[in-house]
Amino acid sequence: MAKRLTDKVTWVGKIDWELKHFHGDELSTHFGSSYNAYLLRDKKNVLIDTVWTPYDHEFVAHLKEEIDLKDIDFIVMNHNENDHSGALPALMAEIPDTPIYCTKKGEMILRGLYHKDWNFVNVKTGDTLNVGANTLHFIEAPMCHWPDTMMTYADDEQILFSNDVFGQHYATESLFDDTVNQRDLFREAEKYYANILNLYNNMVKKKIDELVAMNLPLKYIATSHGVVWRDRIADIIKCYQQWDSDYQENQITIIYDTMWQATRHMAEAIAEGIQQQDPTVRVVLMNAVKDDKNDILLEVFRSKTILVGSPTVNMGITFAIAGILELIHGMRFKNKKAAAFGSIGWGGGGEKRIQQRLEEAGFTIIADPLKVKWAPDADAEELCKEWGRKVVS
Repeated sequence: MAKRLTDKVTWVGKIDWELKHFHGDELSTHFGSSYNAYLLRDKKNVLIDTVWTPYDHEFVAHLKEEIDLKDIDFIVMNHNENDHSGALPALMAEIPDTPIYCTKKGEMILRGLYHKDWNFVNVKTGDTLNVGANTLHFIEAPMCHWPDTMMTYADDEQILFSNDVFGQHYATESLFDDTVNQRDLFREAEKYYANILNLYNNMVKKKIDELVAMNLPLKYIATSHGVVWRDRIADIIKCYQQWDSDYQENQITIIYDTMWQATRHMAEAIAEGIQQQDPTVRVVLMNAVKDDKNDILLEVFRSKTILVGSPTVNMGITFAIAGILELIHGMRFKNKKAAAFGSIGWGGGGEKRIQQRLEEAGFTIIADPLKVKWAPDADAEELCKEWGRKVVS
């Protein structure tokens, strides 16, 4: 069902309550998500973005309930990944000559995905399109989070169609930021940043600084996923200004996997040693098998230091720890410290492999790897506590 933002702008997207994994299995979406598209009715009518392919015919059918498709004068595609552009083929089958405004790289991606010779109009920062009372201002935002990304500002409505920036995977029928649980909303916004945008935080920082300098009057920030911001616009911009500056809190996260509980006992003893040394540090323990991988990345994002542990398995590390380390490596976290630990039996080496991957991921190593043979006894537990005291000192 369409939802009204203003007299001229209507949300015409799709709420996906069933979505629990996004980008294949890359990102968990515990609260579902939405694919936000918007219809601007002015002297000229503009559709901004579409929805994911599984909902393409549903999207077109509902759009027909709002407007005669032949009355759509322009389509603006701020970003052309499948979850944004997936309904274009079904829509363009009905209105094949409608101009599609996108960046040059956006056209390249659309041609690569759908192999259609649509009526593309390339735009860049500074280009405008007058549609009546509103002039649309196009703002390129490359690598926020694909090279084709841009934003569109409707000046009379004072709406920034921000695409992935400021988004969250958060399904809600009520649409607006002030109608949902604020703790869950901002956690999902931070998780979205940590798992999707942090890799490109230099580009995000540059774009946020540019937006702030532009001092655009903003009544709404209309994202491509999750809520439309209207009440806490200043707050989410402030969050981005913190998150895009090599963010960290006074937190140490201990990530471990365990086979016969020896590495778990080590992790718990290390945590106790950290708290003994500095009770002000927040310590978070996460089991790489049992905890959600994207929640783990969120805690890494928040941390000043991470400690990663695994038993040695076949002269290496467990599948779960190897996977988490690969995800961490891909996020290119900056200004963070790390150390490795693990339990060993008749042979070792897992802890060295962890340290190597942490170094490759850009972490500053602050302690030699800690290893304990077989199950830790009282002396080994004290050794773990002492190691914990050292990594926080």
